[in-house]
Amino acid sequence: MTWVRGVRCQIRALRAERRQWKAAHEHFKAAQRAANKQGKEPDVDHPGPPPTGFALLPWLLMGMGSISNLLQGRTPNPWIGGLGLMVFNSLYIYVTFRSFDRARREAASTRVALLLMGLVTTGLALGYGGDWLAFFPLLGLAAGAALRGPWLGRTGLLLAVYAGAVSYVRGGWGDASSIGYATFISSMVTAAILGLSEAVRELRAAREELARRAVEKERLRFSRDLHDLLGHTLSVIVVKSEAARRLAPRDMDAALGQITDIESVGRQALTEIREAVTGYREGSLATELTRARSALSAASVEPVVRQSGAPLEPQAEALLSWVVREAVTNVVRHSDASRCEITVDSGAERARLTVTDNGSGQAVSRPQQGIGGTGLKGLTERLAAAGGSLTAGPSPRGGFTVTAELPVQSAQFADAAATAPRAG
Repeated sequence: MTWVRGVRCQIRALRAERRQWKAAHEHFKAAQRAANKQGKEPDVDHPGPPPTGFALLPWLLMGMGSISNLLQGRTPNPWIGGLGLMVFNSLYIYVTFRSFDRARREAASTRVALLLMGLVTTGLALGYGGDWLAFFPLLGLAAGAALRGPWLGRTGLLLAVYAGAVSYVRGGWGDASSIGYATFISSMVTAAILGLSEAVRELRAAREELARRAVEKERLRFSRDLHDLLGHTLSVIVVKSEAARRLAPRDMDAALGQITDIESVGRQALTEIREAVTGYREGSLATELTRARSALSAASVEPVVRQSGAPLEPQAEALLSWVVREAVTNVVRHSDASRCEITVDSGAERARLTVTDNGSGQAVSRPQQGIGGTGLKGLTERLAAAGGSLTAGPSPRGGFTVTAELPVQSAQFADAAATAPRAG
């Protein structure tokens, strides 16, 4: 039968959601244990209770008074009362379980079931009164779960007024005020709690989706860069290897020339891969300043680092990080200095980085090779492309000074940072 298959599908869906929630809960507990061992907060949010109608079933206990009246024989026409109670509970379960799925919650069948609940509740309240009036707050709870949206406030208010009017007919002003208030509060609070819970789940799902897309984007970028680095190089190696194989039987010198070219291309490819990997591992300006302190201290150079102003854009930090790395490398290798000052000052429009030492004041005679330029020369070109400048030379008070300036915001940052030299 169709309805039997539907019930089975619902049961399987509930079990799947339960298993998923248990897996998320176990993951949270494992992350919490690991975080407790390290003395920090877990980086995984608590999954919360599973979003199913089971959370609203305990409220059916509010109808225990009417059940007690039926069992004790204090209800006239008990068969009608029992049938009405069974219909109400069935409709309540039907509506609340459908309220945790947006599409099913907004379906016409859910609205019809909620309307039937209202009719049954009205009949039981007018027919019996007393404890049977407690079904109105349950009706408000089901309405709050199913009618979340812009019309909830008006609907909840009208339902509370209606419940108060029916209760006034059966029990006077005392029952009218208490039942009306309870109906309004149950509908509003239920809608608020379930709406907030749903929003949290959607935000968590959106965050996980964004993280997944970020990982996929990074993998795509890595694969694209790797293809750009090695695609042409490997093609050249294959072509030259075939040429060397053909030339070897009749012209060994020409074959050796091809093999020499293969060695040169292979070395260049290895250098590019190392540079690319270093680029993927590069950190922020703060990380580079920490590395600079460590490198200077290891070379018996006293590091003095000063940083002031607002945080910089990531692209600006990337460019200044390369300046710090190049300048500190020159201080360690060529300056014979005993003290090095690094100053970063970020103003409203421009950022300035200054690296000053008290060494010999001699320029670097053989700068290190970098992609698209050599040492400070390549950095000068990239800072100029981003609207900045770089100057380097002996200081008036002795030593050597490197000064880099950048605009705080520039549309050319991305291209300049993307072609920044990689450390070998």
